[in-house]
Amino acid sequence: MLKCKLTTTPMSSIEKLTAVDGALLSSADATKYRSIVGGLQYLTITRPDISYAVNRVCQYLQAPRDTHWAAVKRILCYVQFTVSFGMHIRPTPSRVLSAYSDADWAGSPDDRRSTGGYAVFFGSNLIAWSARKQATVSRSSTEAEYKAVANATAEIIWVQSLLQELGMSQPQPPILWCDNIGATYLSANPVFHARTKHIEVDYHFVREHVSQKQLQIKFISSKDQLADIFTKPLPLPQFEACRRNLTLLSSLESG
Repeated sequence: MLKCKLTTTPMSSIEKLTAVDGALLSSADATKYRSIVGGLQYLTITRPDISYAVNRVCQYLQAPRDTHWAAVKRILCYVQFTVSFGMHIRPTPSRVLSAYSDADWAGSPDDRRSTGGYAVFFGSNLIAWSARKQATVSRSSTEAEYKAVANATAEIIWVQSLLQELGMSQPQPPILWCDNIGATYLSANPVFHARTKHIEVDYHFVREHVSQKQLQIKFISSKDQLADIFTKPLPLPQFEACRRNLTLLSSLESG
């Protein structure tokens, strides 16, 4: 793939991967598929821009098909195109923790589970992120978004405890930005209503932190939602904007 045709995004925003489309790979090719995908998982440690794409191809490790193999090759083409890119962490006077949370409701065509994602910032620097299919099917977009909020909250709590051990206090409660009004209201409203009464009790620890003023959950427009890059394949302009805002820059841009 060193002389491959380069591509500007790691996954097509038009084509949908499924578990049944395409022909099954041979045993040798399937082994190669799993090996390369395993290597790409390590790359996501420093390249959050490929997290969603890698998460998708990981879902087909058991029985990979030629369509999945083509998706893996596209990721490699993108990595080759962006080989000079990396995360840029700079000194910042701010100690504020902030995060963005998003979910793609019923985005999987195979089992209709949602994909949730988050990005956590310390000051202006990205320090934690995730792109992961949710374990259960969500019956509404509010439920899917609220589960994503809960996962982001758990990560924020862990980062807070780490910073406290390092003797670094926060000047204000962390801010979690969510682009779903229903999930934003649910985090502050102790009343269960018809659309949300079936959500697992485990997720409602979010409300406890909000009520104790240990966390602020605020609404943000979908066009400004940085976590979109972790929940769905994006068209190029939106993908590049998210990548830039996540401080993923090329060596030329970082100057």
